Amino acid sequence: MGSLLRNVSGIRWQELRDATGAEAVGIPPLLSRIAYGDEDTARLAIYDLGDAICSLGFVVGEATAPTVPFLLELVGAPHVACKAELLDLLESICRTDQWHSAAGATLNREYGASSLQQQTGWEAAARTAVYAGRPVIEGVASSVRPEDAMPARRLLRGLDDTPPFPKP
Repeated sequence: MGSLLRNVSGIRWQELRDATGAEAVGIPPLLSRIAYGDEDTARLAIYDLGDAICSLGFVVGEATAPTVPFLLELVGAPHVACKAELLDLLESICRTDQWHSAAGATLNREYGASSLQQQTGWEAAARTAVYAGRPVIEGVASSVRPEDAMPARRLLRGLDDTPPFPKP
C-alpha cells in the first residue's frame, strides 16, 4: 500500500465484520483508493467505505474502530483528496449511538441490554478511536484551506458535544 497505510495489512480484516455484517476484507482496497486515487475515485471509495463502517450514517460495526486510525492518517496526509468527506464520515462515527440507544431501550425487558454488549463495545471503541485522533483533526482545523478547515472545526465541535460513552 506504500508508506501511507502501511499498517493496513496488520489488521485481520477477514476476521472482522463491517457494519452491514459482511466480511471486512473490502475495507483495505477502499482505503487504498482514497489514498492513491483521483478525486472522483476517492469520493466513490469514501461513499462505499461509509456504508461498510457506518451503515446508514448511524450504525457501526466490528471493523469500524480498526478503520478509524487509517481515516485519520488519510485526513492528515497532505495529498489526499476529499478530506471534507473523510471528516464528515469521522463525525458520523463519533456521533453514532444506535447500539447504546437500543441497549437503553431494552434494559427492563427479558431480552435485555446484555444481548447488545458486543455492539455497544464496537460503538464505544469507534468513538474512542475518533477521540484519539484529535491532534490530527486540530492540525487540519488550522489549515489555510477552508474546504479542509471548516469540516475539521465542525468535527472538533462534535467531539466536544459528544462525550465518550460511560464505562459499563
